[in-house]
Amino acid sequence: MIGRLTGRLDYRAADHILIDVRGVGYIVYCSERTLAALPGVGEAVSLYTDLLVREDLMQLFGFLSLVEKEWHRLLTSVQGVGAKVSLAIMGTLGPDGVGRAIALGDWNMVKAAKGVGPKLAQRIVLDLKDKAPGVMAMGGTVTDAMDGPVGDPAGEVIEGDTPKAAPPAKGLSGAVSNVGAQADAMSALSNLGYAPAEAAAAVAEAAGSAPDAQEAGLIRAALKLLAPKE
Repeated sequence: MIGRLTGRLDYRAADHILIDVRGVGYIVYCSERTLAALPGVGEAVSLYTDLLVREDLMQLFGFLSLVEKEWHRLLTSVQGVGAKVSLAIMGTLGPDGVGRAIALGDWNMVKAAKGVGPKLAQRIVLDLKDKAPGVMAMGGTVTDAMDGPVGDPAGEVIEGDTPKAAPPAKGLSGAVSNVGAQADAMSALSNLGYAPAEAAAAVAEAAGSAPDAQEAGLIRAALKLLAPKE
């Protein structure tokens, strides 16, 4: 199983890239959002990968973080969601947006992705709602995976260590920095006795209202949302 690729970006297309790893070229399919965050051709790159194996097909899909890869894995577990649809959802919403949409039960957000109709969007939200808190709590890994450049462009195929990817594309940095704060806020609310799904929905709603809010602000806003209504 190929869990990560580290090498040189040799070629970039509309939906995939070619990574040279010690003379071996790997075609890796990525979402539009991930492609936008990658460095230029000839530069070092590192991506977490998921290998799809079928009787007549083998494809690699690349992700900037483990949380993005986990959402892809969960999305493709839903009936009717293939890799192409999953990448479309990730490209439209990003891992943070996917978690927020599912935690809030907002299938209209999911429906905004190309190739996703109302019925499929509702099925995704229903099937993954209970799994959203666990994946959202992984959010701290996003900033780790996007902190600084990759080292040796002639890297090896490795599983395990956290890779370093290119800085986030313009417009993504705010969302990335906020993901870890959301995970910490959910953890704090869980420690206060709130159910994971309940905490995730409140934090997601708070983050939607204040995208740049940090942990303390998210906790305060979430607690207000969770307070009993008179």
